[in-house]
Amino acid sequence: MANVGINTGDTAFLLISAALVLLMTPGLAFFYAGMVGKKSIISIAMQSFVSMGVSAIMWIIVGYSLVFSGNGPFIGNLNHVFLIGISPTALLGKTHIPVYAFVAFQMMFSIITPALATGAFLKRVTFKSYIFILILWQLLIYYPVAHMIWGGGIFQQWGVLDFAGGIVVHATAGLAALASVIYLGRRKTECEDSPSNLPLVAIGTAMLWFGWFGFNAGSELVANGVTTLAFLNTDIAAAVAGFTWLLLEWGGSKKAKSLAFMTGSVAGLATVTPAAGFVSVPSAMLIGLAAALICYGMVRVVNNAKKLDDALDVFGVHGVGGILGILMLGLLGELAFNPHGANGLFFGNPAFFGKEFTAAATLSAYAFVLTLFIFWIVHLFVRVKATKEEEENPDEAMHGETAYS
Repeated sequence: MANVGINTGDTAFLLISAALVLLMTPGLAFFYAGMVGKKSIISIAMQSFVSMGVSAIMWIIVGYSLVFSGNGPFIGNLNHVFLIGISPTALLGKTHIPVYAFVAFQMMFSIITPALATGAFLKRVTFKSYIFILILWQLLIYYPVAHMIWGGGIFQQWGVLDFAGGIVVHATAGLAALASVIYLGRRKTECEDSPSNLPLVAIGTAMLWFGWFGFNAGSELVANGVTTLAFLNTDIAAAVAGFTWLLLEWGGSKKAKSLAFMTGSVAGLATVTPAAGFVSVPSAMLIGLAAALICYGMVRVVNNAKKLDDALDVFGVHGVGGILGILMLGLLGELAFNPHGANGLFFGNPAFFGKEFTAAATLSAYAFVLTLFIFWIVHLFVRVKATKEEEENPDEAMHGETAYS
């Protein structure tokens, strides 16, 4: 017998969205694995897959409580550790959705966010130290930022909006990536890191794009008109960004490269994420165009920087994309498309743009500084930097496995 008060349609929709978001993490593993050398496939994929274990465990034990319990300005409380005090029939706020469905949906965000950063420090971090970095990163960065933006914290109270994670997910992961490569320095074996399997990248891109519909549309939590808006905006921004990036690369190299389209589409997905449910479809197209132009330019800048070695362009795509998406929301947000949103600067509300800019700058800086601190503190107890031998063959040295016999 159905529980009185539970909307089964919305609940099913949210659980399907949660499953789609979970699919993104193995998709990310394939996406990254195809872009690295043959001796690094297992190690880069394992960093994503292990987050599916560690981050999920942490979310149930303490993560959900620290993000969504209480209304403290910077972090929640421990009232719901191990989900104590929440029954399967408890409803989320004024909705008709079980709290458990919301717990599951948000857990998937906590899983993929730290995994995004791993593409930056390819081969340079020992697997043992990565486990400790992952745990501390969730506790010190993801949980506080998610609480401040989504869990009733200071920025949410101030009126900052982030539909599906421009700051919470992409900016924090991107700035963590930048901090990590500054701390670790350049690889010693870059020549062995050209893409080894572009079809694997294509499979990963397909899984990410498909899962992103759950990521963005699911963030409305219920199936309604805003959900369909977020769904459509997600797809069109990725399409515009992917095709624009392809044209930019084609014009420079005189070759129509598959990797260009796939990278561009992911940049578009990341950039539209914070605005997906708050802007019109033409605005989403403009966001996709801006994502391609600006993220492509930043990737080229980072790649030309002698001291930076962001192996898989995490900062340029996710960090810059997430921040750009927040700023574009501050410009293009329209109450006409979501009554729970806000008008942006271009629609007569400069104060909203100021709030979005302040939140993006403050929390990006926070993620950057705290990531440097986490790497430093972990290195006091566990060796963080891989040896030259481990860099040369991380799959065999760290996991005793190889992708190709």
